[in-house]
Amino acid sequence: MNAIEVHGLRKSYGSLEAVAGVSFEVASGEVFCLLGPNGAGKTTITEILEGYRSRNAGSVSVLGMDPAGGPRALRLRVGIVLQACGVQLDLTVAELIEMYGRYHARRRSVEELIALVELDAKRTTRASALSGGQRRRLDLALALVGEPDLIFLDEPTTGFDPHARRHAWSTIRSLCELGKTIFLTTHFMDEAQTLADRLAVMRGGEFVAIGTPAEIGGRGVRPAEIRFTLAAGHPLPELPGAELARTGERVVVRAGEVVATTARLTAWAVENGVELGTFSVTQPTLEDIYLELTGESGADE
Repeated sequence: MNAIEVHGLRKSYGSLEAVAGVSFEVASGEVFCLLGPNGAGKTTITEILEGYRSRNAGSVSVLGMDPAGGPRALRLRVGIVLQACGVQLDLTVAELIEMYGRYHARRRSVEELIALVELDAKRTTRASALSGGQRRRLDLALALVGEPDLIFLDEPTTGFDPHARRHAWSTIRSLCELGKTIFLTTHFMDEAQTLADRLAVMRGGEFVAIGTPAEIGGRGVRPAEIRFTLAAGHPLPELPGAELARTGERVVVRAGEVVATTARLTAWAVENGVELGTFSVTQPTLEDIYLELTGESGADE
């Protein structure tokens, strides 16, 4: 059973069509990531799935229910971390988790959640005294308190330091191991690369690509770049099918058959005693593909 099924979804604001006939599915237990520039339609889609915004056309099923009616049975099975969450600032971390837990028939313990989001030292600290990153960790704890089957994470690690981000990623992966489904929006390409089973890129209210991080936009078959330094004017071997660019000592070789080209180049260097400095082989990154797919388009929603 799919956790989310969307067919022909449309949403307009006056003359602006924010979502233009989008269709996709999210399997149970999957981490699905939605990428796109500001104004691409990500927030509109997410809020429709959460039941906070109505749609103009199309069908939407979340955990087998239509979120438009806001059924309580659905809300009890969904956890949400919004870009900005409002909590009672005069309550402590432990008090907030305890209070939110009472809204649910099934819930995780306060101590377990505090440890999970690494707020042990802030257990008795009021929410008003937490830093931005600590507030985001509290938001995540509150989203998990009801043992949800589906979790919406809208830029969940904004304001986190590198250590906190890595820990958050570990927490999200552990939730997947328990069979939870994650719907993630983020502007961090490394986050999408690390967490997503599949991702979709939006531009102008439409999907321009959908697939795994390794294959999206033909990433897996794009030419790779071999970079190294070599004394200016030093000859290079024949590299069939490759494109060569030289600037002084810097050399860039673009090759579709990267393994064969690398083997020819390194074998030649070893046989002739040639030093190839700062040698590296890279394929297009997810960020490269994302920027190519989205360009400069996308008006504000």
